[in-house]
Amino acid sequence: MNDLPDERLEVPFQAPPSLDLTRTALFLDLDGTLADIAETPGAVGPVASRTRTLRALSPALDGRLAILSGREVAEIDRILEGSVASVAGLHGLDRRTADGRLDATPPHPALPDARQCLASLAKAERGLLLEDKGTSVALHYRLRPEAGPAVVDCARRLARQTGLILQEGHMVAELRTPGPDKGEALQAFMAEAPFAGATPIMIGDDLTDEDAFAAAIALGGEAILIGLPRRSRSRWRLEDPSALLSWLEASMIAPVAA
Repeated sequence: MNDLPDERLEVPFQAPPSLDLTRTALFLDLDGTLADIAETPGAVGPVASRTRTLRALSPALDGRLAILSGREVAEIDRILEGSVASVAGLHGLDRRTADGRLDATPPHPALPDARQCLASLAKAERGLLLEDKGTSVALHYRLRPEAGPAVVDCARRLARQTGLILQEGHMVAELRTPGPDKGEALQAFMAEAPFAGATPIMIGDDLTDEDAFAAAIALGGEAILIGLPRRSRSRWRLEDPSALLSWLEASMIAPVAA
């Protein structure tokens, strides 16, 4: 991920203006943004009210809605109940376009060795959770935060040895196949219908979303941070996923005048 600008040490607790449905291309992260962080990835599931909001939001934006997540595409569809057509999974390695075409990056040959090393660490340190995503492998330490330094040190060493990309996130270290990141996925969507010509807004919570924040801003758009203040490219912030969904619903009730 690119270095963050020094002047953006904290995002002011200021809600963004209402969403302009006529001009916006909206990009949303999933975990920590649309859904609260759970103890394990598998504990996150569908929520009827969230699904209804997304199903209403997509036509309101004329289809200019996409999910950019570290999860696999199938997992995104499970949690959001297939409510969003355009999806980038695995931090951009897999991307499904609005017309249903899936562009997938093949897994790096070093992944099996990295997976075995992380699995050995998970076995030695109780409470660590290994998540195999096919083209990446992640080791979560949210249930064992004191093991975080060991997890990150191991992942950094493996990244140097294998050429895999280290993606650090909220209480997780992930080794991924080299390829597109969330920022490049956002740029790819913006070059296609129905997104082309709109103003991108990227909403996310984690360091893994900063590449997409930078891409949206470079294309004349905005970024919105979800969660506690931290160093970020964003200049807007919402408290949590519940506040985000309320903001989206309010934007559909009282859209900005053209």
